[in-house]
Amino acid sequence: MCPIKMPPMGNEIEKKPFETETRDLMDGAARWEIKVHDHGLVALIDVMPRLAPVGKTADYAIVQAARVSYGEGTKQVNEDRGLIRYLARHRHTTPFEMVEFKFHHVMPIFVARQWIRHRTANVNEYSARYSVVRDRFYHPTIENVRKQSTTNRQGGEESIDEMTAKDFIQYLDDSEKLYTRYEALLEKGVSRELARIALPVSVYTEWYWKIDLHNLLHFLSLRMDAHAQQEIRDYATAMFDLVRPIAPIACEAFIDYNVESMRLSRLEIEAIKSGKPLPTENKRENAEWEEKKRKLGLS
Repeated sequence: MCPIKMPPMGNEIEKKPFETETRDLMDGAARWEIKVHDHGLVALIDVMPRLAPVGKTADYAIVQAARVSYGEGTKQVNEDRGLIRYLARHRHTTPFEMVEFKFHHVMPIFVARQWIRHRTANVNEYSARYSVVRDRFYHPTIENVRKQSTTNRQGGEESIDEMTAKDFIQYLDDSEKLYTRYEALLEKGVSRELARIALPVSVYTEWYWKIDLHNLLHFLSLRMDAHAQQEIRDYATAMFDLVRPIAPIACEAFIDYNVESMRLSRLEIEAIKSGKPLPTENKRENAEWEEKKRKLGLS
C-alpha cells in the first residue's frame, strides 16, 4: 500500500519554548479517580492547559485571556486572585472558558439521562447497539431509599420506613433478573440493539465528557444544589473535588459568589427595606423568601 502523500505545508511553524519552568497540573498522572456508589466512577483524564508555570495553576489561563482585553502593559487589576474574583462577580465568563476538562464517567442510565440535559459538553457514550451491556446495576442501601418529597414534586426527602425500603430493594432485584434473559436472547441471535430495550435504567453506562470551566461550574451550580437528585449530586461533588486543585481560585470564587450566595428579587429587596411581607400571594415564592430570610437571620 502506497503511503498517502500530503501536500507541502504552506507556512513555517515557529515553536517557542515556555519562558519559565513549567509543571504538569495533574502531577504526571494518567488520570485522577473518585469512586461513586457501588460501581460508579468519576475520573479526570486531561485538562487544558496541562502545563502551567511553576507556582501557578490553571487559573493563570483565565488571567492570561482576561488581560488581553486591556492591551499590553495595562494593569486594570494587577493581582490574579483579585482579577478572577472580579470576573466571577461581574459574570465576565469568557475567560473561564479557556480552561477545559476531560472526564470519564461511569453512572446509572437514569443519572446519565438527567446529566445529558446539559448540552454544553462534548460527549461520546458507550453504545449498547455495538457492545454488550455489562452486568452492573445501581443498588442503593436501605438507608438511601427516600420517600417522595412533599415540597419538591421531582425529588425525595428523608429515608422511608424499613419495610417499604426492603420492598423497593426486592423490586430492584426482580428487575435485574432481566439481565439473564438479555444474555440468553443474545445467545439466540437477537440483535444487541433490540435485546437491550427491556433492561432497567438502573444499569450502568459510561462516557467521555469534555467541557470548559465556565459551563462546568454552571452544571455544578445546578447539580450540587440541594434540590437535585442525591445520586447526581454525588457525581457533581466528586467532579468538583477533582477540579478544585486544578483551578483553586476560580473554584473559591464559585463557592463565594454562587454556591454560598443568593439572588434577591426586586420584591424581596423592597420587603427588606420596608420590613413588610413579600407583596405576592404565590406560595412557592413566599416559601423561597422564608428560606432566604432564615439564611440572612431575618426570621
